Amino acid sequence: MTAPKELRVSKDRKLLSVTFPDHSPFELPAELLRVASPSAEVQGHSPDQRVTVPGKRNVAILKIEPVGNYAVRITFDDFHDTGIFTWNYLHTLGHEKDERWNAYLAELQEKGLSRDR
Repeated sequence: MTAPKELRVSKDRKLLSVTFPDHSPFELPAELLRVASPSAEVQGHSPDQRVTVPGKRNVAILKIEPVGNYAVRITFDDFHDTGIFTWNYLHTLGHEKDERWNAYLAELQEKGLSRDR
């Protein structure tokens, strides 16, 4: 996967726009990026260890730092910063945004959790 030609954080810090060469921009909400973080804290070390993260409706992006030529580290305003978002993972999130978002909402409901707490 080639690097995006642009990463842009919205003024309110709630949206990351990712533009790959020869593709329209993907707009990824900070909340989705946070709850789908590729970190072990969220994903666990196996699928059965994955955590459903509630209470992130108002999370914002504090900063984005490059990691080599293959990824970025996103720091959120709740100070979560351990996920390395590879270009491939950002591309996948862009293509699967709706499905992943709906699955997240269903998990919250199933577990009695909320986007607000």
